[in-house]
Amino acid sequence: MVDLADVCRRFAHDHVARHGAGMLPSHRRAIADIIACRSAALGGHLWRCEACRAEVYAYHSCGNRSCPRCHRKQTERWLAARTAELLDAPYFHITVTVPAELRAVLRANQRDGYALLMKAAAGAIIELARDPRHVGAQVGVLAVLHTWTQQLHYHPHVHCLVTGGGISDDARFWHPARKGFLVPVKALAKLVRGKLRDALARQRPDLKLPALAWHQPWVVHATTWGTGPQAVLDYLARYLFRVAITNNRIIALDDEGVTIRYKKRKANRLRTGRIEGGEFMRRFLSHVLPKGLHKVRYFGLWHPSRRALVQQARLLLARERRPEPSPDPQPGPPAAVVEPGRPLCPCCRQGRLVHLRRLGPCHPLGP
Repeated sequence: MVDLADVCRRFAHDHVARHGAGMLPSHRRAIADIIACRSAALGGHLWRCEACRAEVYAYHSCGNRSCPRCHRKQTERWLAARTAELLDAPYFHITVTVPAELRAVLRANQRDGYALLMKAAAGAIIELARDPRHVGAQVGVLAVLHTWTQQLHYHPHVHCLVTGGGISDDARFWHPARKGFLVPVKALAKLVRGKLRDALARQRPDLKLPALAWHQPWVVHATTWGTGPQAVLDYLARYLFRVAITNNRIIALDDEGVTIRYKKRKANRLRTGRIEGGEFMRRFLSHVLPKGLHKVRYFGLWHPSRRALVQQARLLLARERRPEPSPDPQPGPPAAVVEPGRPLCPCCRQGRLVHLRRLGPCHPLGP
């Protein structure tokens, strides 16, 4: 099975040699981490099966947020921590896409540009939702930055999960959104465009911004996403820790290029395409974010400073819903007892693994 680490081992050396000192430190770090991930270079643990006596090596993950191997447990921990904070309310999914004329500016100024884009998108949603003609209250916005298409082209956009309702300024009432409607999409697109233009002019007056980007319609989509905590969990699992390409989409590798699987949106069908090795590295690395840049941000009702308002909103929503009587629990088969800390052997699928020793990182020797 081909994975991203194999692609980096094949083509990264030539890419680094070609670009030299011009490469960003975050790009060099991503390449090194992905190649070393779950290998002896990072160390790990040695286990032995009690039944078949097979020895199993479990190497550490790199933890790089661009690595497709490293986010399952992180996602599970994050979702478990967020479950207690979710509101039992309808939700909307809003996507804000940057026009092509502005993408080169954002790519050259990622730290400021991405932060201002997310803030402008969330701020516009909150401002329009406060209008009494729409919601008339403060909504919660979770914004997630993505920069890629299925074919790894540079395409910065923001996914926003928005509560389908909000809490009043005096925190006494919950104002639900209308069914299937949150805010007008065309007005939202104009407001996001204006907020980003003003923010860039204030914070980065040195940038030369293309005039055409501010005189054409921006693409904004809004759809209903479901009701209750499960809708939020589905959204988070789908968008939150996604990376530019996963290993199961890489289907072939040769000396000259990479073949990937992608989805053709208009036809809603899967296609395959071949990308030259150097071009693949260029596309992939364009989606590696600078160190310390947060790709997930909270605004409005979900801002960390408004935790008390979230709790009040939860009480208001619970007051509006009468609890339904729960059916009598039916006795089921006894749950299987799993011994904690003792994983199942991947070889025989019967015995339990016994930890033998910790493996230190294996660094290559110098000349």
